[in-house]
Amino acid sequence: MRVISVGVVGLGRIGKLHVNNILQMHDVEIVMVYDPFLDTEWTAERRLISVADEKSVYTSSKIDAILIFSPSTLHAGQIVESAKAGKHVFCEKPIALDPLQIEDVLSVVSERGIKLQIGFNRRFDPDFLKIRTAIADGLIGDLHLLKITARDPEPPPLDYVESSGGIFLDMTIHDFDMVRFLSGSEIREVYAKGAVLIDKSS
Repeated sequence: MRVISVGVVGLGRIGKLHVNNILQMHDVEIVMVYDPFLDTEWTAERRLISVADEKSVYTSSKIDAILIFSPSTLHAGQIVESAKAGKHVFCEKPIALDPLQIEDVLSVVSERGIKLQIGFNRRFDPDFLKIRTAIADGLIGDLHLLKITARDPEPPPLDYVESSGGIFLDMTIHDFDMVRFLSGSEIREVYAKGAVLIDKSS
C-alpha cells in the first residue's frame, strides 16, 4: 500500500489526539501542520514540520489529503479551500451549523470530485458496529424505538461553549448520526428539550 501524504490544519486538543494516532500509522505521512496558535514544543517533540501560512497546506503538491481539526466555525471554509485545491478531506464534525452553508460546501466537494469524510467516530466503534449488525440481520426484532443517551463527564470550559454552541449544537450531532446509522433511515423531524440539572453556576 502506498503512503498517503497529509497536511493538518488545527492542532488544539482534538488535533493533537488525532495526530498522535496518525503518527502510529505506517501508511500515512504528515507533510506539514498549521495552527495559528502553534504549540511549538509539542510539534518539535514529534518532529513535525509547521508552516506559518495556512494556504501552504492547501497548495502543496506533496499533499494528497488535508485533515481539518480546527474550531467548528472554520470547517466550511477550510473544506472548500481544500476541495478547490483538489485535496481529499477528513474533517472533524460539524461541517457547519447552517444547512444552506452545508449544501454549498457539499456542492463544491461534488464539483471537484474529492472525497470528504466527517469524523463520526462512533460508526467505527466495535460495540456500535455489533448493534448495527444485529439490527440489520434482524437478530433483535423490528426496530420501533431507539433511545440514545450521551453525557459529558463534566461541564465544558466557557470559552468552548461560546465558540462551539455547547453540547447541543456541537455534540448532539453524534447522536443524530447514530440514529441514522443504527436505524438505516433518515431523520424527518427533531424535537429538543434541555435543562441544567447539575451545574449550579449556569
